[in-house]
Amino acid sequence: MNGHGAAKRVSTTPESLTVEWADGAVGEFASVWLRDNVREDRDPHSGQRLVDIADLPPDPRIRSALAHGGAVRIEWENEPRPASFDLGWLAAQIGAERAAPPEGAVRRWLEGAALDASRHFAWAACLDLRTDRARRLMWLTRLLQDGIAFLRDVPPADEAILDAVRLIGLVSETNYGLVFDVRSVPQPENLAYSDLGLGLHTDNPYREPVPGFQALHVLIASPDGGDSLFADGFALAEHLRAADPEAFAVMTQTAVPFHYRSKDAELYAERPLIQLSCRGEVAAVHYNSRSIAPLRLSARNAAPFYSAYRRFAALLRDPRFQLRLRLADGDLVVFDNQRILHGRTAFSSARHARHLRGCYLTRDSVYSTTALLRRDLDRGESE
Repeated sequence: MNGHGAAKRVSTTPESLTVEWADGAVGEFASVWLRDNVREDRDPHSGQRLVDIADLPPDPRIRSALAHGGAVRIEWENEPRPASFDLGWLAAQIGAERAAPPEGAVRRWLEGAALDASRHFAWAACLDLRTDRARRLMWLTRLLQDGIAFLRDVPPADEAILDAVRLIGLVSETNYGLVFDVRSVPQPENLAYSDLGLGLHTDNPYREPVPGFQALHVLIASPDGGDSLFADGFALAEHLRAADPEAFAVMTQTAVPFHYRSKDAELYAERPLIQLSCRGEVAAVHYNSRSIAPLRLSARNAAPFYSAYRRFAALLRDPRFQLRLRLADGDLVVFDNQRILHGRTAFSSARHARHLRGCYLTRDSVYSTTALLRRDLDRGESE
């Protein structure tokens, strides 16, 4: 039995079922919802639905319900087949039981300058992630909570990044390839491949979909310049919402065009700088001043947008909100590209070489890797 234990009382109306558990928890389930979740309407092997909502009665009504043996049996009006629902399964559907897994508990960090990357974020040796599954789960959980995590002792070899990120998720190939090299080149098609400092930004907002996570592996660190900068876009967006709700609303409601072109790519997409979920929570931040295209705004709407845009940009420039560190040879950082903004200070490749290798990971694969590992470890503990 899951969660609340045995049922103390079961009552019905034609439109709903109410279950009161022995510990006092109460769940109310609409008849149409119950009819949509009849176990026999799912494939027993895959769990996938065998019927479509259009196949179900439009207004199913409950005739009776009886709890017995850890389940509640429902009979419907005008239907010959009853349905049985496990009480433990019903308990898992009510609010208290539907808490997000640990990796879903986002931990925002606003004042990055006050944080020490070595102490406040997850670090692990690459070998530990490979050999210690519990340590790997802990690291992945922190990655998803904080939006960023670090590995050390990743071999300084070209393919080492791909070997490391196989422990984390699936690599997404782009026009840059499976991996890309971040180092200075003459006449770069992307300013990332120059000596210039880069302001805080997210990568590739002109792409559909936007890359979910990014990994950067330091092959050669510069001893002079090239420090890495990070900021929590979720925390900054919420800071803006609290300080200036009107500016926040403009940022979430204005479609911003992003454009990238090179000899082998022509990419364009529109999205708000701050994207909300259906519940109104900050779900993504897309900010890249290097690739923003001319906005299609009326003269009337231009002023409020640019005022909000400038205010958010000023937050990104404030050193108080920036986590700054110098990564060493063999370090690898992974971060949520739809949450964590990243940048760097300028350096001189003529004086000191600097070479990072990067790749993108699909967002869903990182969450899936974490969930599967948690499920396997939980199953092992229960056996």
